[in-house]
Amino acid sequence: MFEYIRTHKRIMQGVLLVIIFPSFAFFGIESFTQRDVRATVATVAGQAISQQEFDQALSNQLDRLKQAYGQDFDAQMLNTPEARQGVLDDLIARKALTVETVKSKLTVSDQVLQQSILETPGLKKEDNSFDGERYKSLLAMQGMTPAMYEASLRQDMTMQQLIGSIQNTAINSKSIANRIALISEQEREVQALSFNAKDFAASIKVTDDMLRAYYEKNAKQFEIPELVNAEYVVLNNEVLAEQIVVTDAEVKAHYEQNTKNYSTDEQRRASHILLNLKKDAAEAEVKAVNAKAEALLAQVRKDPSQFAKLAKENSQDPGSAERGGDLDFFARGAMVKAFDETAFKLKEGEISGLVQTDFGIHIIQLTAIKPAAVKSLDEVKAQLISDIKKQKAGKAYAEAAETFTNTVYEQADSLQPVADKLKLKIEKVSNLNRQPIPGLPATMVANNPKFLSAIFSEDALKKKNNIEATEIAPSTLVSGRVVEYKPASKRPFEEVKAVIQAKVLETEALALAKKSGEAKLAALKSADNVNGFAEVKTVSRLKKADLSNDALLAIMKADTAKLPAYVGVDVPGVGYSVYRIAKVSAGTPDPARRASEAQQLENAAAQQDVYSYVEALKKKSKVEINKAALNSKTAANAP
Repeated sequence: MFEYIRTHKRIMQGVLLVIIFPSFAFFGIESFTQRDVRATVATVAGQAISQQEFDQALSNQLDRLKQAYGQDFDAQMLNTPEARQGVLDDLIARKALTVETVKSKLTVSDQVLQQSILETPGLKKEDNSFDGERYKSLLAMQGMTPAMYEASLRQDMTMQQLIGSIQNTAINSKSIANRIALISEQEREVQALSFNAKDFAASIKVTDDMLRAYYEKNAKQFEIPELVNAEYVVLNNEVLAEQIVVTDAEVKAHYEQNTKNYSTDEQRRASHILLNLKKDAAEAEVKAVNAKAEALLAQVRKDPSQFAKLAKENSQDPGSAERGGDLDFFARGAMVKAFDETAFKLKEGEISGLVQTDFGIHIIQLTAIKPAAVKSLDEVKAQLISDIKKQKAGKAYAEAAETFTNTVYEQADSLQPVADKLKLKIEKVSNLNRQPIPGLPATMVANNPKFLSAIFSEDALKKKNNIEATEIAPSTLVSGRVVEYKPASKRPFEEVKAVIQAKVLETEALALAKKSGEAKLAALKSADNVNGFAEVKTVSRLKKADLSNDALLAIMKADTAKLPAYVGVDVPGVGYSVYRIAKVSAGTPDPARRASEAQQLENAAAQQDVYSYVEALKKKSKVEINKAALNSKTAANAP
């Protein structure tokens, strides 16, 4: 399967294309319909991709990579021509698809859009109602309003219609799928003859000259890297917040000024029965739908307990019908106007008359009311104190940062003055080297690349002065100084002699084992002989037994036109093995696995079709790229 993928790289490029598209779902789709007054980076079908759009896409990509790789990610990686071109290619592809959806008159209805939002994971409260406040808050964190996001989502869903129509027409080659299945299932009976290095160790004589030669040739193995013992101080909002005292009067004033933040609006829960009816429906259809609606209204008013049953049987809203028409809790303004106004006039348990909206005719039953509520001061006091401290710390940071920067520079021979002035703690750290330690977070000061670069600067090492204030994270400054410097050195020969002897002995023994194994392999190819071989094992690409990957690959790639066949394989750190292949058989078909592989191939073919389609759209769109604007790094939003 993997060999097939490697030889069909263009198919996999299509896979990447479809993976990349969803990453734009939350970011600035409205900008595709607006032109920036600044430089145009590219035009697609006569529509501009502005510098602002491109910078925003770079910024979004930067944020995603930071989330994926943490502080270890270097933003300058996005300032390579290849990376910038990749981001632009994504924008061009999306623009071309957007143009095509407009030409094809593809649309997504308000009802489908609303249902998609209501079903978004993470936007449900404990009572399973839609959390409108969290919805708005999450969008605000991305710099978006609900209107912006909904326009974005509508466009995204429309685009998926277009992409889906291409993917769903993919045709997979059954002959390729069958060939891959046969290759995977093929079995080979093998025997092993091992040449272990340890069996040759007694015949090797290691001399001092050999040890000295290894020591000189592999000097880097015995280096002790330069090390630094250092001390440092950190200034950030958290440190400043800890120093701030908040009075009860401040807490009370903040609470009174921001009561709305601790309030929840009234929410209502309703169920409905929807009968679809278009605005331009024929008179006969209007009469028929209204007649059915009147009949249903009469039934539910006669027996309200039947509402859920009748909704499940008759409602044409696919999102709620299965739930007996239940729409969960919603705040004022969440539904279309006529529906919203009616729902907020009803009393709990009351059933409305017929309500006409763009979706059709609704019958609404109000099932619950969640009144507006305000959390008490005691409930939010801890959060208020934390918020006030953060606000004050944020305001104090700029001034403190200036004091920090000036003090570590002006009194460069000690960190004590800046620690005293800003009430900071001097931390100590030992055995630092120039490179961050893999596996430890870069958020640790002593493992931060910027801090390490500064502490190992020539000035810091020679003069042991404070390093300049270095920003290692947003609103986080650090300064440090070298307490002790240990230059790089080499461990003495006598100290490592025993280690070298073991390495030389192992190397020589492995060489002898391989030499003996290769001689045996040559002899066996001339005259078959089973003496010394282990018991027969049956292996395949799906059943590797206890073989190494290298051994299995060599066995399965071996030419078996003439049996028995032989292959030799290095076993790192152990020796050399010769394998005798005595028999080849078709193996046992596995219908489930074959179906899975066929599905994978079909998916790959679908992605290739999408890739080819998008490339054709881009070609048709007559893309023009402004290379100067593409490689400009002066824009405000560029990383």
